Amino acid sequence: MSKKVIYSGIQPSGSLTLGNYIGALSNFAQFQEEFDCLYCIVDMHAITVEQEPAKLRQNALQLLALYLAAGLDPKKSIVYIQSHVPEHAQLEWVLNTITYMGQLNRMTQFKDKSKNRGDNIPVGLFTYPVLMAADILLFQTDYVPVGEDQKQHLEFTRDIAERFNNRYSDTFVVPEVYLPKVGARIMSLQNPEAKMSKSDSDPNASIFLLDPPAVIKKKIKRAVTDSIGEMAYSDEQLGLRNLIDIYSAITGETTDEIVEKYKGQGYGQFKEDLGEFVANKLSPLQERYNEYLQNKELLEEIYRDGAQRASAIAQKTLRKVYKKVGFLPR
Repeated sequence: MSKKVIYSGIQPSGSLTLGNYIGALSNFAQFQEEFDCLYCIVDMHAITVEQEPAKLRQNALQLLALYLAAGLDPKKSIVYIQSHVPEHAQLEWVLNTITYMGQLNRMTQFKDKSKNRGDNIPVGLFTYPVLMAADILLFQTDYVPVGEDQKQHLEFTRDIAERFNNRYSDTFVVPEVYLPKVGARIMSLQNPEAKMSKSDSDPNASIFLLDPPAVIKKKIKRAVTDSIGEMAYSDEQLGLRNLIDIYSAITGETTDEIVEKYKGQGYGQFKEDLGEFVANKLSPLQERYNEYLQNKELLEEIYRDGAQRASAIAQKTLRKVYKKVGFLPR
């Protein structure tokens, strides 16, 4: 790998949203020209909560098809399935031995997901950040594009890398957060103070990438705005501001241009136009997705090739780690 390395992983659980597309998938084409990219379908992370096995396998294939439909080129990037590269689990075990329970106890996501479970908390949910650190450090990653909810995990990864390097000498690249040059954080259509999420219990809160055009338009019409009724991009009108961010991300127009265009018109025409733009933007992606999904042989060929390429890189890191901690070579 000759360029700076970007690593990204998405769980094959639930449907990806417009927020995932604007914040991540839409950057694929640009990233693979500028960086050496690895895109991982993190099925090992997914089973920290109970999954239906057949559905998990189906979701992994569907996510791969979406990656490809969004413009990921498997010749320019490495796309693979986490469970196909055993070095993830092997490195996680070594990192477990230098991880402190106090750190893991402070993880916000662990606190949220373990609420009301009493003593029935899976160990995997507790050690989830260690596996995430292994994912990233295996590939000597320079940058990780993460949202606000994952920044704590990346800080943890940086701590673990520095601790290992200090104890055993320089081994890992200490990764940094990648902040895209442009692109807004897309919020829920029903609660603009929360991020748009694929796990939201309100079906009207998120636009899913595979939603039909009529559903997309209906969700945008129902999106929360305010009682002010005037076009403005301000902190006092969070719902409207979120819709303007989506409009800007989809069309490339600036927020000022959008506000000026719809000034004095209320929100009706703005929402109608936005629904049309989003539906038209996602339509070609949906067509490509369906084509890929019907070609299971191609998908299998892509993920097997990706696993071989990912393993070749991961093995180099793991051999170095094993030697430094004192394991005998095979």
